[in-house]
Amino acid sequence: MPLITVSYATSRQSPSLKADIASAVSELTARILRKDPKVTAIIVKQVEAGDWFAGGKSLAEQKLASYWIDVHVSEGTNTKDEKAAYLAAMFKRMAELLGPLHQETYLHVDEVRGDAYGFGGLTQERRYIAGKLEVALAAA
Repeated sequence: MPLITVSYATSRQSPSLKADIASAVSELTARILRKDPKVTAIIVKQVEAGDWFAGGKSLAEQKLASYWIDVHVSEGTNTKDEKAAYLAAMFKRMAELLGPLHQETYLHVDEVRGDAYGFGGLTQERRYIAGKLEVALAAA
């Protein structure tokens, strides 16, 4: 049930680019971080390349693209290796979509405590407890 925000800048133009980004992010998040796409929310925002500065120059000047991806997941649900693989795969896939990327391109996996994070009015901790109770009642 991650909430993912993608901000990106590129000179490439395509009517389907935002949808393509959302699809790629959803697919990699499901495959590598094992998150259910049915409860994954993705916000995609474009920033003009002339408004994004890295290394003191705009991306437009450098003829490069970049992104900032912020992923919120429940604490302890992914290993260091999974997060490293996710970051590498995302960099490769986003370069295919956006074009050559500036080295100062970021992805941040925020691991949020289960009692401070949730959806549909319930924290992840409450969902975990409810699941344990269901299993215990079914076994009784």
